[in-house]
Amino acid sequence: MCNGGGMVADPFVRASRAVPNLRDLGERRTPDGLIPAGRFFRSGEPTGVGAGDDLRRLGIAWVVDLRTAGEAAQRPDRVPDGVVYQHLDVLADIPAEVAQGQVQLMSDPVAFTAAFGHFDPVEQMHRTYADLVTAPAALAGYADLLQAVLAADGAPLLVHCTVGKDRTGWAVTVLLLAAGVPHEVVRAEYMAVNPAVRDAFAGLVDQYLAAGAPRELLVPMLEVREEYLDTALACVEDVFGGFDGYLREGLGLAGSQVAALRALLVR
Repeated sequence: MCNGGGMVADPFVRASRAVPNLRDLGERRTPDGLIPAGRFFRSGEPTGVGAGDDLRRLGIAWVVDLRTAGEAAQRPDRVPDGVVYQHLDVLADIPAEVAQGQVQLMSDPVAFTAAFGHFDPVEQMHRTYADLVTAPAALAGYADLLQAVLAADGAPLLVHCTVGKDRTGWAVTVLLLAAGVPHEVVRAEYMAVNPAVRDAFAGLVDQYLAAGAPRELLVPMLEVREEYLDTALACVEDVFGGFDGYLREGLGLAGSQVAALRALLVR
């Protein structure tokens, strides 16, 4: 692959009608301290009316967009004046047929089912997560993300993709692991977006089911699963010998930069 209790409010959710799946990465503990609240954020695409106002309210100074060039051109971010905007297409290496499948997924349930009814969506998600760790565009993009964190120097930064689950999920995993957050906490944050993601896709799922698309073909691509994250983490071990090797060899950080990154992420 690599070549049940009462409902509790999620303390990391930041309410926004215009910025979906908006979450604060702060208040996670590490052996050296605490990630500050209000400094690092994740979300889906901030393209709704009022998104700029919400980013301004949060004091966002830097926005890193992990979407494809086509996504970014079709639905530009609403970024306030003075905010640094950086576009990093971490899936630029994705095969053309997979990219076309994504277009069909979002626009035409009948065409999607006809074209991709033979493929295994779970296997495709595993391949995507392997690519997020090993593909050249992903390595370059996530390296540039960490350089953006260093350049922001503690100013509030938002990283996002379309709905904020896979490309952003791996970005957040990298940031939290770099900060020294325990693996079980990192995993919990990765999985915590599912309620927001399912809400975002609810209308699309209903449309597809009404058109006769099988649920088992669609749903695995519209949620996060621990097995997907496990694939990415296994690739980190197999290809780079561990997370430190991923930071240094895969993403090209010098030892001094790794230390500087950890110092910025933790207070």
